[in-house]
Amino acid sequence: MTATKKYAIGIDLGGTNLRVALVSEDGEIARKIKTPSSEPVLDAILLAIEEIKQTDIVGIGLGVAGLIDRKRGRVFISPNLHAIEGIDLVREIRNRFNVPVMIENDANVAALGEKTAGAGKGFDNFVLLTLGTGIGGGIIHKGKLLDVSAEIGHMSINADAEKCPCGNIGCLETYASARAMIAKAVIMLEKDNESILKECCKGSIYKITPEDIYRAALEGDALSREILKDAGRFLGVGIANIINIMSPEAIILTGGLVGAWNIYVQEAIKEASRRAFKELFDAVKIIPSSLGDDAGIVGAASLAFMETTGKAR
Repeated sequence: MTATKKYAIGIDLGGTNLRVALVSEDGEIARKIKTPSSEPVLDAILLAIEEIKQTDIVGIGLGVAGLIDRKRGRVFISPNLHAIEGIDLVREIRNRFNVPVMIENDANVAALGEKTAGAGKGFDNFVLLTLGTGIGGGIIHKGKLLDVSAEIGHMSINADAEKCPCGNIGCLETYASARAMIAKAVIMLEKDNESILKECCKGSIYKITPEDIYRAALEGDALSREILKDAGRFLGVGIANIINIMSPEAIILTGGLVGAWNIYVQEAIKEASRRAFKELFDAVKIIPSSLGDDAGIVGAASLAFMETTGKAR
């Protein structure tokens, strides 16, 4: 007799998008939806769960962009999504659906997802970086999710620089994220630098996206290539720091910016090779996620399965 598959719901709440999926215990996604991270956020989450929940589930895992208070099930701070700070998401969701609910940083659950069913399956020690609106990090050590904040995007790489929305000075994501790229493009275009980006978005430079910048770069736009390479160099500084401190087997990159691999990421790899110890750099593999946007929802669901089986993260 074939055992009935068990399912959990995985939720990935980022600064831009909300992803919710029904996931089996072997990491297979049965159904998923994606919507903007609209406010009120709690209502959007509850509505998405109602839509996706077509069968009995063992629990709900929630990955959130921000610094997590795991004991109280809340978000201390979310630089890109302030609306969720202080909300007792775990209690609200548990009360509505009467199942165990776990919460973790979104990049941490993405790392768990890659370890469970993605590019991290063959590594016991790796660092995952999410490259999108901001920059997040998750660390797998000795096969388990390391229970640390891993706010890699908020390591200071410039002691005398502009303030990050998190309150720190000179954060990596202030220089290497999608938000950083857009900010630089707007500043450069406001100074009337020549670029085909001026033709984007019906002439409104304030609506430019990272995809616009990448497309323009592929068409040979010098300003767009400069923006991508500059962000890539800063990312390389962060990657070199990770390699020198953690000496991981792999660094797995995920998020929307991975699509600009041949300019942005390649520049980061080049910069990291200049700054990291050669012996450590040569031993690490820098590779793309195999789950892509699904890493967070698979990892969040894995979190729920671990809670119900009593396994360590």
